[in-house]
Amino acid sequence: MGGGEHGAVMERKPATYADLVALPDNVVGELIGGVLHASPRPAGAHAIAAIHLGGSLVWPFAGGKGGPGGWVIMGEPELHLSEDVLVPDLAGWHRERLPNAREMVAFTVVPDWVCEVLSPSTKALDRKEKLPIYAREGVRHVWLVDPRARVLEVFRLEGADYSLLATHSGEVHVRAEPFDAVELDLAFVWGET
Repeated sequence: MGGGEHGAVMERKPATYADLVALPDNVVGELIGGVLHASPRPAGAHAIAAIHLGGSLVWPFAGGKGGPGGWVIMGEPELHLSEDVLVPDLAGWHRERLPNAREMVAFTVVPDWVCEVLSPSTKALDRKEKLPIYAREGVRHVWLVDPRARVLEVFRLEGADYSLLATHSGEVHVRAEPFDAVELDLAFVWGET
C-alpha cells in the first residue's frame, strides 16, 4: 500500500488547556481524558436550581447564619483534578482545607462536595464521565440535581465508588449530607416559590 489515505489511522491530538481557554464565552469548557467538552450556558430551569440551591447553602454553611458555618461554597469553580479540568455547578470545601479561596483562579484542592445540575445536553457527561473522576479524586459527597424531573440524588463516596444515600423528589423539605444540619426547601430550589 502506498502512502495515500486508505488504511491510514489518524490519531487525534489530546486537547489542551489552551484549547479550553480559546472557547467562546457563551459555553462552559471542560477537559476530560484529553477531550474538550463545550456545553452551552445553562437554560432557565438549570440556572434557577443552581442559584437557589447555592443560596440556600451559602448563608448557613459559608456564613454561619442559621447553620454551623465552616464551609467555602462556590458556583462554577474550575477544578484541576490530575489531567482533567471540570466545572461543577457548585462545589464546597471545609474552610480549613481552602483558606485562601479568594486568591485562587483554578482549584487543585479536591472539594469535599460537588453538585452537578443536570441538563438534557450534559446529564450523560455528568453521570458517566465526571462522576468517576470525582470518585477517583476522593470527592466525598456528590449531589445530582435534575430540575426538570425535580429530583435530588445524594451520593457518598464509600471506597472507590459512590453509594446512593437518598433520592428526594417533588416539593418537599429535606436534609441531605453533608449539609443535613439545615433543612432544604426543594420547592424553592425548583423555583416554585
